[in-house]
Amino acid sequence: MTATIRKYHILRKEVIKQLYYSKMLTLTELSSLSHKSLPLITSAVNDLVRDGYVLEHGLAPSSGGRRPLTFSLNPQKQMYIIAVAMDQLVTRMVIYDLLNKPQNITYTLPLNLVEDTDALTKLVQFIKSNIALSGIPSEQLLGVGIGMPGFVNAEQGVNHTFLKSTDEKSLKDYLKKSIGLPVFIENDSSLIAFAELKFGIGKGYDDIMVINIGWGIGLGMIINGNLFKGHNGYA
Repeated sequence: MTATIRKYHILRKEVIKQLYYSKMLTLTELSSLSHKSLPLITSAVNDLVRDGYVLEHGLAPSSGGRRPLTFSLNPQKQMYIIAVAMDQLVTRMVIYDLLNKPQNITYTLPLNLVEDTDALTKLVQFIKSNIALSGIPSEQLLGVGIGMPGFVNAEQGVNHTFLKSTDEKSLKDYLKKSIGLPVFIENDSSLIAFAELKFGIGKGYDDIMVINIGWGIGLGMIINGNLFKGHNGYA
């Protein structure tokens, strides 16, 4: 794959991601959110419409001129995301479609991250067994996102507090290999803040702080619209 084609695939993914977060957007809004030119966004959206991933949704309210066309993800394009939420004692899993609608019940697993030496093996079995129960083909699953307590470096895919006994240096790589799907990990408090930014009471704000009170106290911070992690990635 050439660099140009790779950049274009990244742009298509960016369009899908922004529509997932916002449900309906105009081409101008997509251009602003993705920091890409309007012609590039228009070309990518037109291709996604032809491929069936994106639909023309209707006209946006008028701001004084011609009403712009809005776009949304196609609910008939059956692609799904696996969401896993962990704390020190309980792990939960839900499968969502691209419209952020749950496709099943919330699966729950009592799992003590401190005391259970087989916690990582049980986590993998839990995710795989629930995928099988869902009946969703693996080719329709985009990946697994896991929020977990501890000092997590999302870029390196490492949790320095829990689930460290792996054959791989990267926990993320170990989970990807074991589950057979792309895996993304992040600190639970950071993900709660990010979820509030994209879907909750933080939507529309640039700077928010979310306190996560459970078996401990965690803090997630959004600064200038981005998740704040500090210079070493663990803030």
